[in-house]
Amino acid sequence: MNDFIYPCLWFNNNAREAAGYYKDVFEDVNILSENPLVLMFEIYGVKFMGLNGGEMFRPNPAVSYFVYCGGDDARIERLYAKLSKDGRVMMPLEKYDWSAKYAWVEDRFGISWQLDIDAINNPQKIVPALLFANDKRALLGEALSYYTSIFNDSRHIVSFPIPPGSSMPDGALMFTQFRLRDLIFNALSGGEPEHEFDFCEGNSFVIECETQGEIDHYWNSFSEEGRESMCGWVQDKYGVWWQVIPSILESLIIDSGKGQQVGEALRQMKKIELDVLKNAAQ
Repeated sequence: MNDFIYPCLWFNNNAREAAGYYKDVFEDVNILSENPLVLMFEIYGVKFMGLNGGEMFRPNPAVSYFVYCGGDDARIERLYAKLSKDGRVMMPLEKYDWSAKYAWVEDRFGISWQLDIDAINNPQKIVPALLFANDKRALLGEALSYYTSIFNDSRHIVSFPIPPGSSMPDGALMFTQFRLRDLIFNALSGGEPEHEFDFCEGNSFVIECETQGEIDHYWNSFSEEGRESMCGWVQDKYGVWWQVIPSILESLIIDSGKGQQVGEALRQMKKIELDVLKNAAQ
């Protein structure tokens, strides 16, 4: 469905096991490619990277994934049963003010899923969700403007304000949905309660760029008030992590026969310099 921007899930060297687990849970799962470091797969046509990163980071509920079940009661019941087994129920499957049937579950790999009986008017049935918690809980509107200004062909879809009576500032948003290129995102306010988690490298988003100019644009946009890291990783001003990489990175590493040289060059970089990687692959 989308190859420009997609989520990356950090696993403790068990991405293949996780993909098999998701095949059992969601059924409509396809393995796209695999190497010792990453496994690419699709769930309901939405692309994911599974990163065999080890124990350094672990996903948390600051990033979750809405699954829109289109009124299919049997599907949401089955997904809830399978994801909650050996996982953790954060909100049980029942009726809420915003949905006739909804649950929030963390699976046994630490990935959070928000199951919604409702439909979405789009082929994308799984939607990444960003939870703005604690000191960021009133910043959804600001974040919406920030992200849609960075990505071409992006747009706001819908927003809902915080209900009256809240201690949060007037005009603060409870929920917003927007599209960055071809990928729809949800963003939610964590509200008044304090949360013990925040955005981290356990969930990141990969941006595949065709040119050095694209790499420079996204890197500079995120790092201006964010934080640079190694190998194309960059944290934006809200703490969300992005991997800004060339679309040909896998072929440079796998197909060139010079994977070790390309990898060595990559590990020396913060922002990726495409010509340096191409030269290493020759």
